[in-house]
Amino acid sequence: MMLDRRAMLAGTSATTALLALGGCRTNPYRRTRGFIRRSGTQFQRSGEPYRIVGANMWYAAWLGADAEYGNRERLKRELDRLQAMGLNNLRIMAAAEEGPLKSSIKPGFTRGDGSTNKALMEGLDFAMAQIGERGMTAVLALSNFWEWSGGLQTLLYRATGDYMDMGDPEHPWPAFADATAAFYANEAAIESYRAHVTAVVDRTNSITGLPYKDDPAIMSWQHANEPRPGGSVSAIARYRGAYLDWIASTADLIRSIDSNHLVSLGQEGTQATNGNAELVVEAHKSVDYMTAHIWPLNWSWVSGDDLPGTWPAGKAKVEDYLAVHMRLAEEMGKPLLIEEFGFPRDDEAYSPDTTARYRALYYRTIYKAVEESWRRGGALQGSNFWAWNGEARAEHENFRFRDGDLAYMGDPPHEPQGWYGNFDSDGEMIELIKAHADRECLGLKTRCHA
Repeated sequence: MMLDRRAMLAGTSATTALLALGGCRTNPYRRTRGFIRRSGTQFQRSGEPYRIVGANMWYAAWLGADAEYGNRERLKRELDRLQAMGLNNLRIMAAAEEGPLKSSIKPGFTRGDGSTNKALMEGLDFAMAQIGERGMTAVLALSNFWEWSGGLQTLLYRATGDYMDMGDPEHPWPAFADATAAFYANEAAIESYRAHVTAVVDRTNSITGLPYKDDPAIMSWQHANEPRPGGSVSAIARYRGAYLDWIASTADLIRSIDSNHLVSLGQEGTQATNGNAELVVEAHKSVDYMTAHIWPLNWSWVSGDDLPGTWPAGKAKVEDYLAVHMRLAEEMGKPLLIEEFGFPRDDEAYSPDTTARYRALYYRTIYKAVEESWRRGGALQGSNFWAWNGEARAEHENFRFRDGDLAYMGDPPHEPQGWYGNFDSDGEMIELIKAHADRECLGLKTRCHA
């Protein structure tokens, strides 16, 4: 029997329990509404410390759209859940480029001909209005190195007529990364990118009437999701200069429009540069804070079919990666955010009915490092887990996303649905995240309570 897809997304009894959670924050996270500023290695809002307890929710604008693919009521429910958990920051997509790439989400913010999708832009407006209403902030990513939202490869295709799909067996890794890095040296592709950046940063919210540049709900404009200078050593050497120029010129463009908000890159750290820490530092000179992402399974630090046997060595690598990037951030005198960290469910299962014991161990490893940095006044100022699935459930037995599906979740369309995201029924994970958010309250001058 075919069920109505919106009915499939209805809240469960877990929703009621989650929204009843007590703790430091059950109402807007803070009642101050100032802009987020950087002071050395710290963030501040209205003169008070601002430490990030966040999640990734790339699909917020899609839910916010007043269109067939939107679901504004679900968006509000999801934000209420996250607020009840004590989260104060979301990282969302403010770009998606339609084109020929197989696994990219449709619709996009820009159509195949480069024209703007008005409904999705207004979906972003609605999402930002709702985020701001709850006293939360957002990091807005302005493109993507990867194919799942079209990204830089699609912009390059629009300029050249040529493209490469990620995972194409005729072009094994690192061919896709090398091909996408050519974007930084293509002026026509960069101009298309700049046009969208300008359109978003200089936009006025159609819901609130507030220019984005004057909206304190925006924490940071981000160049792109995980922009790499290439995949191979030779490509990184070839595009290094163009990559750094793109970073600096984009930061200048954003600041020429908006002097109120922070600017960030969205880079993974040394994993993006084949271990070149010096290039990571160079890449972050033009932006306000450092970012790092950590993916133990994707980087073969653990094995999904043997998490018990591989987790101890994987944990050591995670801790080393954290230490390296904390050192780099402190040497630069800038804050660090672990703005993506993800881990599979046990046995690399996808169903919300399965356990996530080793995911919990991984989150505790990240949160321990963050909390220790908070206590000692270190550079690591917070984190955003990947990602929030909420009440969404996979629509197909094979856990694969198909064009037209409405059950948006944190696992992007090119990945198994349920791979890394946390569901509203993941009670242990929710309690773990909430406990971390409660500890963030400790030692602040301003009450976190409503």
